[in-house]
Amino acid sequence: MADGIRGKQFEHFPEDVQKGIVLHRFIDTYTDSHDIFRQSTKRLHEKYHHYSGVIVDIVYDHFLAKNWTKYSDEKLESFINRFYRSLHQNYAILTEKTQDLMPYMIQRNWLLSYQTVEGIHQILTQMDRRSKNQSKMQFASVELKEFYSEFEQEFTLFFEDIKEHSKQKLLLL
Repeated sequence: MADGIRGKQFEHFPEDVQKGIVLHRFIDTYTDSHDIFRQSTKRLHEKYHHYSGVIVDIVYDHFLAKNWTKYSDEKLESFINRFYRSLHQNYAILTEKTQDLMPYMIQRNWLLSYQTVEGIHQILTQMDRRSKNQSKMQFASVELKEFYSEFEQEFTLFFEDIKEHSKQKLLLL
């Protein structure tokens, strides 16, 4: 959701939302420069070029959703429902793009679909349709299946690192 907020626009939001946007930006920057993340993107770069980073983001989200119980005591379904309620409660401050996307996201339970490879395929297909160029993202589930264990190992190592760095960043906000 924070991706649609550019530059200093975030300063117009409540303080807790500002912190979330700053943390989101930190995570994006840290992720894009991380050696493990880059290792994952190299596997896809020849076929998907600059979309390889987007694809790996989604693949990593899959492993987070699939292995949710390793990282949280709260059930994934409960977390997602709480997130959807928060979207409704904060509708007035959402970007127009997020407001437009929200009903579709909730109706299709988009976030829960990240748990399965089929769900990832559907998400990549939708993103491919919305991309300006021929991204071929809809075909990336083939590589996800082919290199599943490699991606999962990379995600696990990466996630432990990003959790620690995010905790440190939050202390500074």
